[in-house]
Amino acid sequence: MQVIETKLPGVLIVEPKVFGDDRGFFMETWNQERYADKVTSEIFVQDNVSFSRKGVLRGLHFQKINPQGKLVYVLQGEVFDVAVDIRVGSPHFGQWTSVVLSSDNKRQFFIPAGFAHGFVVTSETALFVYKCTDKYNPQSEGSVLWNDPALNIPWPVATPELSAKDTVGTVLADFPKDLLPLY
Repeated sequence: MQVIETKLPGVLIVEPKVFGDDRGFFMETWNQERYADKVTSEIFVQDNVSFSRKGVLRGLHFQKINPQGKLVYVLQGEVFDVAVDIRVGSPHFGQWTSVVLSSDNKRQFFIPAGFAHGFVVTSETALFVYKCTDKYNPQSEGSVLWNDPALNIPWPVATPELSAKDTVGTVLADFPKDLLPLY
């Protein structure tokens, strides 16, 4: 497994070893001991799967209570995935990084707790997996506006399909600091 650091400390791109031949492939998507050594020693407590069609954008989500670190990857299709540092006091506050995750490149993206996360589907459909370090807590969920002009994320879809809650996200500068995670 190869681990690639991004411009945001702690946000990592993971390239698992893939063993393939003319029959298909095999890869290990998680191994506590191996990932603790190179990615995170946190324990994952919940796995989630989402299925979306082309142009669906989910994000930019976070939780203040029960903050979730996430290891994400795509089983089918392709997405443009983004992590934004929203930790009050972080020297990287408001900065973001991205990666293309696909069933072809088999990359994984580790996003530590304290970051907002989102993705948009760039293939016809995508089957997306989240391993989370804490449980989902809808009462503490926040949503940074996906097209916050200060973040200036170059989403590869001009007019994404959004959920009702993602259309009314808040620009990061307007978020009350007590509702954001601390560094």
